[in-house]
Amino acid sequence: MKTEKEKAQEGLLYDANYDAELLAERAVCKEICFEYNHLSPSKVAEREELLRRLLGKTGKSFLIEQPFNCDYGYNIEIGENFYMNVNGVILDGAKVTFGDNVFIAPNCGFYTAGHPLDYKRRNQGLEYAYPITVGNNVWIGAGVSVLPGVTIGDNTVIGAGSVVAKDIPANVVAVGNPCRVIKQLVNE
Repeated sequence: MKTEKEKAQEGLLYDANYDAELLAERAVCKEICFEYNHLSPSKVAEREELLRRLLGKTGKSFLIEQPFNCDYGYNIEIGENFYMNVNGVILDGAKVTFGDNVFIAPNCGFYTAGHPLDYKRRNQGLEYAYPITVGNNVWIGAGVSVLPGVTIGDNTVIGAGSVVAKDIPANVVAVGNPCRVIKQLVNE
């Protein structure tokens, strides 16, 4: 029989609300996020050490501004020269992978979790988690929401306020709710 964590990793419905293992892992993550968010911004080394402990993979050079919150931490991988501005949220029930040179503006959320439309299953605490992948050299504007299962291609710009519910290809500008491509980029 699969654990709830194994079900989550396979993209199956799983018990996110009542499973003791997942609740304990989220509690540890929340403690680290709390500690991180209450460190002085001048304590650069301590902040970096906490994030390296929390996240699944980091590059050498990165900065996540405070406050920052996530569910587990270990499902998050960030590349080189990663920057996330204030009020970043990553609900990482599934893997969330960011490439190199990713710039994320304030108030952005990356949400791998979703819930059944059927209220009976939803009320049982069931949810699913689908991975999110963000390529290299991506700029994400303020207030963007990236939903479960989305991939954003290399060199792409996502406009402020967008709700990204479907994959966005490489080398484009995409905006809106729902987010859609409005311009092809020619990178020199």
